[in-house]
Amino acid sequence: MNKKQITFEDIKNSVEISTYIKKGNDLLGAIGFTEHGFAHAGKVAERAAEILTVLGYDERTIELAKIAGYIHDIGNCINRHDHAQSGAVMAFRILDRMKFDAEELADIIGAVGNHDEGTGIAFSPISAALILADKSDVRRSRVRYKNRNEEKLSEDIHDRVNYAVHHTHLTVSTEEKSILLELNIDTEISAVMEYFEIFLTRMVMCRNAAQFLGLSFELSINNIRLL
Repeated sequence: MNKKQITFEDIKNSVEISTYIKKGNDLLGAIGFTEHGFAHAGKVAERAAEILTVLGYDERTIELAKIAGYIHDIGNCINRHDHAQSGAVMAFRILDRMKFDAEELADIIGAVGNHDEGTGIAFSPISAALILADKSDVRRSRVRYKNRNEEKLSEDIHDRVNYAVHHTHLTVSTEEKSILLELNIDTEISAVMEYFEIFLTRMVMCRNAAQFLGLSFELSINNIRLL
């Protein structure tokens, strides 16, 4: 059976995938998690593609990273626990029925199944780009509107840290062989130490992903280099 070269637009226009992203975001909203919907999916897709573009990867590898970035959280519609692995199984079923090439399909589901810091590793350019793109998406707009009042922010450290970040930028430098994540945090809302309390394992994962790509990983908070 001939396989079709599926594009990012095919994925983005899939009603099935859109439904799973929406339902996953709804489920996380019900348990108080930050936004994991189309905004996050889109940002991760674009950033993963940008990383590999700067590093000179071929167009198809870049597109596969973009696809993996867009669908990486569909497993949240089942449960937040083990969502990377359940999402990979869901992605296999969806992409196989779309007649995705087996080798490309394996690259995507492997990346999706390894994006969570609890169990994942960078094992390919696609998986490394996905990890870096996902873990660097820290921003105020990910905090749901209902959680933005002072009482709600004081209850949840994830909301507090995300809401405190009013600027984030990821820079890939082939000249310096580095990737730099810059954050500006309002310390009136959240202490810098709180960022490390919840994101240290993610930053270690980013460092390992950067190293897989032949880069060093640096973190700057309020213009102070910390890693």
